[in-house]
Amino acid sequence: MNQSDGKKVAWFDRRTGYLELLVEEQRDAVLDVLAPYLTASSSPVAHKALHSEDDLAGNRPGDALQMKVDELTPGFWQWALARLSGRRLEADSWRAGLAGERRVGAELERLARRGWRVLHSIPLPGEVDIDHVLIGPGGAFCFNTKRHRGARVWVGDDSVRIGGQSYPYVRKSRAEARRASAALTSACGFPVEVQPVLAFVAVAELQVVPSLRDVRVLQEHDISAFKHLKSGLRPDKVELVYTAARDRRTWVRSY
Repeated sequence: MNQSDGKKVAWFDRRTGYLELLVEEQRDAVLDVLAPYLTASSSPVAHKALHSEDDLAGNRPGDALQMKVDELTPGFWQWALARLSGRRLEADSWRAGLAGERRVGAELERLARRGWRVLHSIPLPGEVDIDHVLIGPGGAFCFNTKRHRGARVWVGDDSVRIGGQSYPYVRKSRAEARRASAALTSACGFPVEVQPVLAFVAVAELQVVPSLRDVRVLQEHDISAFKHLKSGLRPDKVELVYTAARDRRTWVRSY
């Protein structure tokens, strides 16, 4: 919809009933004009356009980790000395994580042609972030990505064992999904269930106990299977949840 001077004030999809309000001051006028097309079944919700600093749609996979890598990368001579001595740098582990998030992010982006929406590096209070959020026909999912090149990984009901060490990846995935569900439910005004996903990259072997049912555990090449999921959200709800998810304020207010 445009004003008489050509300025766009709203965008409305009659097929899904999705309405995006671009000029808040024109809310009442827009709703009056569209009243014949707004039915109870479409349940549209008007959204105010985001300022660029609040829009997370431009975030790239691993943006938060890239900042950490840049911060920890030493100068050339420190780097050369560490390599000559065989010493591992602190930045190396962050680079491995960055490579994992980029790999998973690329797989998730391929789902866009099937009606899925994806966001990366979602900032949360406390200088932490959610690696990826996927929203589409099969529902909403929160991805926790871990790269352990060549490792044999065992996943239990609450923890993960790799090379004799235990990691709280399962519990962290559950906690992130609960936090995401609460944030999106509050922002959307209707219940949004977010399912946790623990994604492993470049592992040699992955074993998951059959009793673990509330957290999806997979490898990066399994992500393409999400294109077959259909029973989660209608197209209009996908857009509503995605609009809330891409707003930085949705997440920084979550605790």
